[in-house]
Amino acid sequence: MGDWIGLAFFVLLIVGAIVGLKVLSKPRVSTSDEFERNAAEGTTMLGATMNALQELMDPAEAKAKETITQMKEGNFQKKKREGKAEGEEDDAETGRKEIGATN
Repeated sequence: MGDWIGLAFFVLLIVGAIVGLKVLSKPRVSTSDEFERNAAEGTTMLGATMNALQELMDPAEAKAKETITQMKEGNFQKKKREGKAEGEEDDAETGRKEIGATN
């Protein structure tokens, strides 16, 4: 009797695996707009891993990506400007710092 129970268990396990794989293999119907939105939403685990590996291999490129992102957001060098002492201004045309300059 125990052999029949074990055989039934394995048959149910195999049938369940086959049915589960059939359900998972059905393609999901989506419009092109949904596909584009989902593709743009998140980075895959493989993509994130490759980006992290690239940053380790070439730190200058990682800094360049960060700078480009900051420029797009309009935050480039804001921290440097916010951290200046009172009365110290940066002359954008000449690139010199003037201490105690007033406008």
